[in-house]
Amino acid sequence: MSFDPELCRNESEVESKLIVGYLLPKLGYTPDTWHQEVRFGKIRLDFLAFTQKLPLESDDRSPVGLVIEAKHPRKNLDKHVYQIQNYLTSLNIAYGLLTNGKEFRIYQQVSGAARLIFRCAGRDIADRLPEIVHLIGRNFLKQRLQHQLSLPQPEKSVATPHQLSSMKTIAIYHNKGGVGKTTVSTNLAAAFSRKGYKVLLIDLDAQANSTFATGLVKFQFEEEDTLRDRNVSHLISSGDTNFIPDLVRESQYFSDPEIDVIPAHINLIDKQIDLTTTMASRSRLLEKLKLVENSYDLVIIDTPPSRDIYAEVALLCADYLIIPSDLKPFANQGLPTVKNFIKTIDENRKTLGKKPIGVLGVLASKISTNAKFVEFTFPKQREVISKRYGMELMESVIYDRTFLSESFNKIVVVGELEYPDPKSIFKYANEFKITAEVSAREFEILADEVLTKIGLK
Repeated sequence: MSFDPELCRNESEVESKLIVGYLLPKLGYTPDTWHQEVRFGKIRLDFLAFTQKLPLESDDRSPVGLVIEAKHPRKNLDKHVYQIQNYLTSLNIAYGLLTNGKEFRIYQQVSGAARLIFRCAGRDIADRLPEIVHLIGRNFLKQRLQHQLSLPQPEKSVATPHQLSSMKTIAIYHNKGGVGKTTVSTNLAAAFSRKGYKVLLIDLDAQANSTFATGLVKFQFEEEDTLRDRNVSHLISSGDTNFIPDLVRESQYFSDPEIDVIPAHINLIDKQIDLTTTMASRSRLLEKLKLVENSYDLVIIDTPPSRDIYAEVALLCADYLIIPSDLKPFANQGLPTVKNFIKTIDENRKTLGKKPIGVLGVLASKISTNAKFVEFTFPKQREVISKRYGMELMESVIYDRTFLSESFNKIVVVGELEYPDPKSIFKYANEFKITAEVSAREFEILADEVLTKIGLK
């Protein structure tokens, strides 16, 4: 029996159709081992599941194993991570399930914090049910908790969310424009999402190309602009308001699964002067990313082709850096400037207690597919990067194919109006042109190389 998330149109149906009708029986919880609408003072839990049958005997030990929170299918689960963390830690519950039907997350309480240990799309629950049962099925959970109780208890130590998180942040930067930064940022994010990682894409470029590419610019007239008052500039303009869950948008028909996006806007240009005069602006994104470390596996930051405050903010936040380049003379001549910028950034990172940024290498992008060029000229261009500029070149190559521009420039006609309808190269290849799979494969290879280098593969 499978589960169809489309059957859940509201929170009540998520509770009745997914949790009560499907999930709890599959996990081995019978009606006498779970309660709905459980209250502890001011805390109200949607579901509380027990590893022992109710009523509890006096010698039952650690009977509470699982708290379940259901949300409306349109609700962003990132905004409820703090809620599930509060339930697990304040009530000392081992595991938490958070779902809106379309997405399914499992959290484990570890040293006073909630760590994300499993995530999948709602449509994949049936296929991944064995994994879910192994994590929070009643019999498995009962054995695991009893085993933990039988072990010698170490002295308590408090681990910070940063210590528990494995979230990696990658900036895509070059001070030369036109080298494929947006193409790399968006399609790499889509590649990670296809591999099952939870991805956040942050657009820090006033040109807002990544915002456009992920389908968030759907308006034809200025009065319809919904991005002006909720974009990345608000994220770094204040330390007390505008946190990531408040500003995040889901990409629109761009990827499968879709990715979370913090959009940019042209008004970043107007706000730059005020932000530059405030030193705190440079670290606000870093601090706010720490608050969602358990919500994302990978963060991709698309940067401007400059050395302005937005590029500085991106490189201060990032754990790793990819430098896209077409390897042509003008792009190469900018590499010494990039190296000097990295050096300056690393000095500032040291004051923030961060390690030097990990440069994954120069990524050959927008490379001609001409056979003679690939055979004779391209190898010489590659040698220049290491010999003249002393920089590592990534193994992956992104070739300049028409499919990449076609996928971003798709439109849909509604009446007399044309609306942008961009797609990731993966969705474009799947829905429109099977021949575009060669470009999709290049981004698959790039994603694998990056995951290997950052220790996630």
